[in-house]
Amino acid sequence: MNHMKAKFLPLIMSVAVVLTIASCKSKEKAETTTVEKEQGFKEIVIPCQNEGKSDEEFYRADASATSATLQVSREKALLAAKQRLASLINAKIKSVTDRYVNETEVADRSNFEQKFENLTREVVNQNLVDVRVACEKAGTIDGGKYQTFIAVEASKSAIRDGISNNLSNKDKIQVDYDKKKFEEIYNEEMKKLEEE
Repeated sequence: MNHMKAKFLPLIMSVAVVLTIASCKSKEKAETTTVEKEQGFKEIVIPCQNEGKSDEEFYRADASATSATLQVSREKALLAAKQRLASLINAKIKSVTDRYVNETEVADRSNFEQKFENLTREVVNQNLVDVRVACEKAGTIDGGKYQTFIAVEASKSAIRDGISNNLSNKDKIQVDYDKKKFEEIYNEEMKKLEEE
């Protein structure tokens, strides 16, 4: 009899542990739902948010804006999305520049970095003029105002090629510029962005 108890004891303990864990999880879920109900929390879906996420081909950003006129709300949303996109691209290019300078032998590092960043900023600004609107949704909200949601995108390869072409044309930078190494680092950093 004791032998049978010894055999079933681990099984009974395992079932008890599973039931305890399941009980705790359902209690957590019930608490969350109760809090949501008590505080009046309602989840909202933000238009164009998914279309504002970068992937392996495009840098993307989204934004929204409100105004008394539809056109102004659209222009404000587009401007905000472009600013977010520029910040994203500049931050990524800064990472690429830092890695490039650290992984290659550049004669005057600080001078090269400064010129490189200025040049890339020019390329980014040129590309932002031609960004493509990936998503746009507008509507009215309480008070008779308009709200516009916009997601914009810029091609990663166009940015890379623009930087590479401009660097190749600048004699003072070209001495320290290794196109293959730059593209390798750029592509690695873009992969990280895609995984974030």
